[in-house]
Amino acid sequence: MTGRLVLGLGGTVDYEISWDAATIERLVVEHDIRAAELSTGIPVDSERSLLVTLLAFVRDGAGGERFVASSDVVTGLAARFDTRVTLGGTCVRAALGLAAVGVGSTVHLVSIDDHVRRLLPPSVDYLCSADADSLDPHLIVQYPAGTRIRAGDLDLHAPHANRLIYVHDPPNRELRLHPGLGEALSRADVFLVSGLNSIQSPAVLARRLGELRAAVDRLPAGALTFYEDAGYHVPSIAAAARAGVLELADVYSMNEDELGERLGRSVDLLDPTAVVSALRALTGLVPAPVVVVHTKYWSVALGADAGRFEDALSGGIALASARYLAGDGLTADSVRAVATRPVHPGGAAVVAAVRTAFGARAAGVPAYVLDTSVPTSIGLGDTFVGGFLAATTQKLILE
Repeated sequence: MTGRLVLGLGGTVDYEISWDAATIERLVVEHDIRAAELSTGIPVDSERSLLVTLLAFVRDGAGGERFVASSDVVTGLAARFDTRVTLGGTCVRAALGLAAVGVGSTVHLVSIDDHVRRLLPPSVDYLCSADADSLDPHLIVQYPAGTRIRAGDLDLHAPHANRLIYVHDPPNRELRLHPGLGEALSRADVFLVSGLNSIQSPAVLARRLGELRAAVDRLPAGALTFYEDAGYHVPSIAAAARAGVLELADVYSMNEDELGERLGRSVDLLDPTAVVSALRALTGLVPAPVVVVHTKYWSVALGADAGRFEDALSGGIALASARYLAGDGLTADSVRAVATRPVHPGGAAVVAAVRTAFGARAAGVPAYVLDTSVPTSIGLGDTFVGGFLAATTQKLILE
């Protein structure tokens, strides 16, 4: 490995449930859930309220992350399904994708247990700020495009495949930093900042941002700081967190869900005019040196230095696309195979429109045409981040 990647700030243990529409339908009847109740915005404090939000996401074909009032709600619903234990968190899933293709990294963790020790590959080093083992699993729900839920007065049809994350995780809520983070960064080429969305206290956020500034100051000249946005568990502190990150980040990145959240409206990702309008509005809201938006159809970088990141966009798309097709069977060969596929014509049209509208301040790469009956939607954005960051320091198995 020619580049040193430090990926933070917190990993998770995930309970991934196997999607089972029949079980969902039984639970709808058991909890007497009605169509008029469905909402993604209600507090999640019981199995019933979790299901109300889950069904609303399925109805809209959307993905997202929501805070849950108790880990018992997470483990209780997971027990209703076939479940497997995996590792998550943006930094860890990025590291896992890179490890699968032979790229090592260091992750910063805030919790650890035997699942983490067992499942982290040997090529992934870690710093962990926890004083003792703990387990607060995240519930991961992946639903397929076209899935149908018919129960009571519900008749839902998911227009897209997507993934949902339900979280009750005190260590990530505190997001304590390891005292050795600054020393690790003093030897790094790339630093990923993610996980601030789990913080719920303004005082904790202010402390962590101060500690991050001190740690980032240890980076060598020319190193890259990359921030990956996410859905904030407490929306009222999101503005302060994002403003603090703008002081640190060379690249500010988000997926299509965060794009819609920041704009307060959905965006037709295949309408070039709508996308250009959305990106103009976004760059006004996010005055970062470079803004990256990655979606299922295209990925773009915007800013004075955007052209520098075209290879990185390609690396992110290739690695995420290979995971979409191969899941946990991702290998270097599967990434190389993806690169032979045709690009998505609608995505290519959007990229062309963005280049025309923004000129030298834009770089863009269309996604590939990906057809599979068993897609993986879990961890795609995280895997994109891993591929993007590795490709900023090396050619990531693209030739």
